[in-house]
Amino acid sequence: MKFIYFDAVAGMSGDMVLGALLDLGVPHDLFQENMAKLKLPVDIRITETKRSSLRALKVDVKVQETKSSSRKWADIENLINNAPLADEVKKMSLDIFKNLFEAEARVHGRSFADTHLHEAGADDALIDIVGCSYLVHQLDIRAFYASPLNVGRGWVKSSHGILPVPPPAVAELLKGIPAYSAWVKQELVTPTGAAIAATLVEKFMPFPEICYEKIGCGAGGRDFSDFPNILRVFWGKEEDFKSDKDVYQIEANIDDSTPQILANFYDKAFMLGALDVFLTPVMMKKNRQATKLTVLAELAKMDNLVRAIFEETSSIGVRYYPVGRRILERKIVQVSILGEKIPVKVAYLEGEEVNIQPEYADCLKLAEKQKMPIKKIMELAKSEYFKHNTETTQI
Repeated sequence: MKFIYFDAVAGMSGDMVLGALLDLGVPHDLFQENMAKLKLPVDIRITETKRSSLRALKVDVKVQETKSSSRKWADIENLINNAPLADEVKKMSLDIFKNLFEAEARVHGRSFADTHLHEAGADDALIDIVGCSYLVHQLDIRAFYASPLNVGRGWVKSSHGILPVPPPAVAELLKGIPAYSAWVKQELVTPTGAAIAATLVEKFMPFPEICYEKIGCGAGGRDFSDFPNILRVFWGKEEDFKSDKDVYQIEANIDDSTPQILANFYDKAFMLGALDVFLTPVMMKKNRQATKLTVLAELAKMDNLVRAIFEETSSIGVRYYPVGRRILERKIVQVSILGEKIPVKVAYLEGEEVNIQPEYADCLKLAEKQKMPIKKIMELAKSEYFKHNTETTQI
């Protein structure tokens, strides 16, 4: 399973999404063959182009007929459901269109069933949304992330007249999504782009810590002189995306809790998912000796830990803030010494072993059983690990 990260500093539109996803390696003829299943009067052209000297794929959907393409939800639903495409593709396409219809209904004060789409319901927009869903399916993408969206600024022409950027439907779709305006007086996030982002992306953030395998670049319709009008997507293994590893440091200065109470909180904090807990002696106002309690935790665990600090200690206030953290890849290897299994934690930096440490609790238990110093048990465990590792390498 894969993730993608949309780098949307130039905004997001349906054709940019198509170009970027196709640029990840999906055969163009396979894409066009599947889009033909919609039986729309369109000609899809895929070309490599440049935007401010940077290469990207441009997808142009040329509509062959000029009749009105205004469609209601029932029209879109029937068209997609009748196409011989995978169920996952149909569902994702309809989810995106549903959000688009709901936004249009709200801004125009109409019922969902009576709402109709002009530009966003046209044949080229159908290719954008269904094509995006098809490419997501082909690329086995299960997780979606994005940067904050650059919406541009100025005015845009639509079937409803001249509208401010972001247009009302786009602004409605982007509720709760970080957005900003920079660089050019143009519409940079279109209704289809906003609907795709609002439906698929689970988290918006500045460029995170990730390991990616490929970069796809999709070109927008305009070529700005000093601003690359390109949507980049970063594609990689889902487990290599670190979006949910945000770490917060929670602190409280405490001068009126006993050592027993603070010691008890240790166990409670780890049970609640703390990554680390430590105490530091400090001096507070009026020269009172005190203890600074520090807890490291992922964002999802913060509320319960803060509550526990208030319930289990005498603190009446805490402070917290995000902190950067780098951790090594690690694995546990079992070794046998003195008839017992001892776990050894092995840490790797860029694929090379940099730290080998037998688990303390297991070594202590064996040391007490054998009536031996724990350092001797740890030395035996390390020696057995190195012996095994050498034999494996020679094989």
